[in-house]
Order: sequence, then structure tokens, then C-alpha cells
Amino acid sequence: MTTFTDQIHTAAAPLWQKSFDHPFIHQLSAGSLPSEVFRYYLIQDRYYLSEFGKLHEQIADQLTDDKAKAFLMAGAQGLKDGEIAVREGFFEQLNITDDELAHTPIAPTAYNYVNHMYAELYRGTTAQAIAGLLPCYWLYNQIGQQLVAQGSPKELYQRWIETYDSDTYTDSVNQMIALTNQAAEQADDDTRAKMQTSFVRSSAYELAFWQMALDEQKW
Repeated sequence: MTTFTDQIHTAAAPLWQKSFDHPFIHQLSAGSLPSEVFRYYLIQDRYYLSEFGKLHEQIADQLTDDKAKAFLMAGAQGLKDGEIAVREGFFEQLNITDDELAHTPIAPTAYNYVNHMYAELYRGTTAQAIAGLLPCYWLYNQIGQQLVAQGSPKELYQRWIETYDSDTYTDSVNQMIALTNQAAEQADDDTRAKMQTSFVRSSAYELAFWQMALDEQKW
């Protein structure tokens, strides 16, 4: 049986393939990605992940299902304790200081991606917002699974790859997929169509994020 997430995954497949094929990903795997590009990516991603965690909490506040609320709140805490903490280890290795984080402007793509997700929640529905969160989970997991076999000769990049292929991370991805399917089951046809649009747009922003880093995008 085809699930809702199978359907939206198919709709976004061309964008995901472009992410898999993007020079940022290939260079990261080959170890040839310039350190300054990775630094810029990490700084922008720090802003994104901070807002991503807040979105988890704000979506959870609007849900009545205790299990779904608990998962999203745990996800928000996990970002603080896990993924952002891992990034801070990268910051130390790359000498990214608090002052640099504070004074680097948010790039247009990072800013617009976050605003898209807030718009899905506050101008749309919690179901649309849940669908908008999913590509960040799922796409990174698939990239990690694709890259981990070949690895990267650069230790820092290898650690980044392994973050997204761990059993714990994969389990959280599967739970997020299940939550999205649950939200779709409870939605009407119009909302499901908007959920798909939200998912596809987030997928497009994921693709744009790689190019934003390569370009060290400015306003």
C-alpha cells in the first residue's frame, strides 16, 4: 500500500536527486570541499537548527495527541543536546567563535527556508508544518546512508556524514515519517494537497541550502 509519505517523496524526488548530485555533497564526500565553505554552511545551519527546534515546540503546543507532542518535544531537546552540540564541536575545530556567529548575517536562503516553515504553521495548519519539517530529517538520513559506505578522507566531513546514518537518527526519521502519515490520515484532501506543497517546498529549500553555502550567499 502506498502511504502519503511515499506519495510526497515521489513528488519531491527530482529535487532530492539534485541534492544527492550537488557539488557540495560530492566535494564533502571527496574531502575537497573548501573549509571556508563548510564553515559558512555550519554558521547558517546553526541559525536554521535553532529555529527548527523552536518549530518543534510550537507545533507540539498545538497538538492534542500526547505521543506526537512528546516526540516533537523530545526532538526539540535532542537538537539542543545532540545535533547542535555536535556542531559546536565542529565550531571549535574550525575556530568559529561566538562573535562570528553573532555577527554573520543570516543568508537569504536560510532566512526564507525558516520563514516558509513558520508560514506553514501560522498561516496554514499543524499538518502542513509537520510535512514541512520532514525533508530535513529524511533527506539528510538518505544522504548519510548513501555517503557512509564511501566515506570521506577528511575526518571532519566523515563525522558529519556519520551523524545522519546512526541508528538513533534513523529511528527519529522513521518516527517523523509516521507522524506525517498520521497527520495526513486525519486531514481532508485540501490539507493533504497543501502538506505535499509544504514538503516539496522544504525539499527545494534543502537543495538551495547547499548552493547557498557554496556561494557564501549574501543579500
